[in-house]
This record gives sequence, C-alpha cells and structure tokens, in this order.
Amino acid sequence: MIHQTRFLLPPLQPNLEGDVLLFDKPVGVTSFDLVAKVKYYLRREFNVKIKVGHAGTLDPMASGLMIICIGSFTKKIDSYQAQEKEYTGTITLGATTPGYDLEKEIDAVYPYDHITEEMLNDSVQTFIGDVEQIPPQYSAIKINGKRAYQYARENEEVEIQPKSVHISEFDLTRVALPDVDVRIVCSKGTYIRSIARDFGLSLNSGAYLTALRRVRIGEYRVEDAIKLLPEN
Repeated sequence: MIHQTRFLLPPLQPNLEGDVLLFDKPVGVTSFDLVAKVKYYLRREFNVKIKVGHAGTLDPMASGLMIICIGSFTKKIDSYQAQEKEYTGTITLGATTPGYDLEKEIDAVYPYDHITEEMLNDSVQTFIGDVEQIPPQYSAIKINGKRAYQYARENEEVEIQPKSVHISEFDLTRVALPDVDVRIVCSKGTYIRSIARDFGLSLNSGAYLTALRRVRIGEYRVEDAIKLLPEN
C-alpha cells in the first residue's frame, strides 16, 4: 500500500509565456498533485493564472521523470507524450495483485522455484517488438466514457480491449528470485504493470511490479530534473 507523500516545490523561475519543467516525482505523489502544486506555486509567486499540464502520468507507486508544461507549451503536450520512454524497476515473481503493483494487496500466490535464468532470458525475448497488451483494471483508460479504475472500485467487471505497443529494449539487470530487476524502453501508452503480469504468466507463475522509475522521455533525462522537497 502506497502512502501519500507531502512535498514542497523548490524556487522556480520559469518562462511564464511558455516553458517545460522537468520534475523527479517521488513515490507517493500523484501526477495530479504535482500539476496542482505547480499551478498554485505560479499563482502565489507570480500572481498569474496560467495553464499547466503534464505529458504522461506516473502512478503513485512510481518515481522518476515527469514533464510539466506551462503556458503556450501546453500545446506541445501531445508531442512530448508520443516520445519513447525508458524505465527501470523490479518485478516480483510468485504472486499477483489486482492492480499488478504494490497499491493493492496480494490476491494469489504461485510457485516460482521452477524458474531458471534460461527461462527468464527466453521469456524476455518474447516481449521485444510490437506486442498486444491488456491495460490493468486499475488504470485511467476510458471505457464508455468512464475510467477503468472507477469500474474496478465499484466491483463492476468490464472488458478491456488489448492495445498494441512497442517494446524496443527489455533487459534483466539483476536476478535474485523472486525479484528480477529490469530496464525497459517502450512506446507511448505501454503499461509496465501489464508487462509484469504477462511476464509472470509466461513463466507459469504470477508476478507484480514492486518498483518503477521513469528515467527518460525522449531526450529528457531524470538526472536533469528538479527534485521535490519533503514537507516536514
């Protein structure tokens, strides 16, 4: 379960006509909260009411790069969202959760003792290229004008159609079963949580995402991003 993290923005000097701000979002902060905080900061510090939007959601349990556009740069959000993304993270084998990550409790356990390094490497290769994936039930994808997570919270079952995404790189960076650290480079709209679920299925086990960090969007990197300040 992820607890809400309270935070402050460091001093900012954006171009109020239009600018792009890079933030390193910590775990426990929602994308909506970050946008709201930037809006409030600009209104308080510069006495202006200005458009603010983000170029790609990060789940509360995920950390890393978020692009925040202000002013005229909000018109460029679609172009930023369309760029390639790079993530690092940890997939834990042997169990599943309803949301495919740490936000929900484990709902089933599976054996993983049969999994070998050769099986892991063979499985990874099946994910490279154009693949079909089903977004999580707990996701913001819209079905008949309503978010999938809203149906899930109401225990209402709906069919989520698979979507085509492209995974250009999928590397195993550490294997310490049941945990497997990964690096994934993928297209817009890819759900790393769904990759974790499908990875477990391909190994005749279960799996869920226990850590995720977005390190790059196109040419923008998290090491160049503004760090948020913890609120005491």
